[in-house]
Amino acid sequence: MTGRLSIAILLALATAGCQSEDKAPQPRFVSNYAGSALPAYTSTKKAENRYYIEFRSRYALTYGHSYVIFGRLNKSGGAATQEVAGLAPASLDAAPYVIGHFIPVPAETGASDGDLEEQYRSASWRVMLTEAEYNKTVAYIRQLKAKSKFWQASVYNCNAFVADIARSMGYKAPGIWLRPQQFITKLREMNGG
Repeated sequence: MTGRLSIAILLALATAGCQSEDKAPQPRFVSNYAGSALPAYTSTKKAENRYYIEFRSRYALTYGHSYVIFGRLNKSGGAATQEVAGLAPASLDAAPYVIGHFIPVPAETGASDGDLEEQYRSASWRVMLTEAEYNKTVAYIRQLKAKSKFWQASVYNCNAFVADIARSMGYKAPGIWLRPQQFITKLREMNGG
């Protein structure tokens, strides 16, 4: 009986998080590592803050996807380098995605289709980093990618993966059952971005 109740609760939580609809694309926000707001997508005057991590969500055929993009900025504030990290079922086929709502399925932790296409971005929060902050964050992301082998919608999904990265940086993270757009927006709001 306890097993059935646990499964019912997990399914209810996963379903509840997917019931609302995404809004129009949310404004882009930029903060420094301490959470102070900066003007959107402008580089800071300090040369050491030429690194960034951007918490993002994008639209998809389902309820969306959350992930991070990180790298170094050029002198004009554009991305000189960028790398994507996110958690998703390791298949282009829909079957593992559907099955992953019930049991864990193999996952991939890199870029997925649509992550770098602007028309699909639904929310974002860029955090400017010094080189030391960036190196520490990237080291954690690489460790997380190496150990994240499975995706399961109600236990360890794309939001949970991004939440782990945010917490490693000292940020608070919202519950993982929000739609990705709501998750990224709430993550920013909870941390003064």
